[in-house]
Amino acid sequence: MATKIPVSLLKNPVHLLSVGLGSGLATKAPGTFGTLAALPFWFLLQYLSPANYIIALLIAFAAGVYFCGETAKALGVHDHGGIVWDEFVGLWIALFLVPPNIFWVALGFGLFRLFDIWKPWPIRVLDAKVHGGLGIMIDDVLAGVYAFLVLQLCFVLS
Repeated sequence: MATKIPVSLLKNPVHLLSVGLGSGLATKAPGTFGTLAALPFWFLLQYLSPANYIIALLIAFAAGVYFCGETAKALGVHDHGGIVWDEFVGLWIALFLVPPNIFWVALGFGLFRLFDIWKPWPIRVLDAKVHGGLGIMIDDVLAGVYAFLVLQLCFVLS
C-alpha cells in the first residue's frame, strides 16, 4: 500500500499542485481522478492558439518535473500514486487539437488512461529507468503522445 499523503504537506502549493489540487488523494484510482480533474483546465487551454497551447504544455511539463520531484522527495516514494500532475499534462497532450465535443474528449480520455496503464514500449522502459521528477512525468507524457496520435488518426478517418 502506498504511503498516505499527510494533509499538512498540502499547505505547500508545490505539493498541492503535484497531487492535482487534491484529486490524487482519492483512495481508489487516483490516476483516473487526477485525469478527470485535468479536464476543466483543458476546457480553458483549448481556447489558446496551437502555438500558445504548446507553450503552456512545455511550461506545465517543466513545472511538473519540479513539482513531482519535490513531492516524491518529501514523501520518500519515487512515484507515489497520489502524484497526478503528470496525468494533467498527459491528458492535455492527448487532447491537443481536439474539438470540445463529448465524444472526442471521452475518446481522448479513454485512450490516455489506456496507454498510461498499459505502458507500451518505450513507456514501460522509461518508467523503470528514469528517476526523479522527469521519471514521474515522462511516462504520462508519452502516454499522452500515443493517445494524441491515435486520436488524431481516428479524427482524420472519421
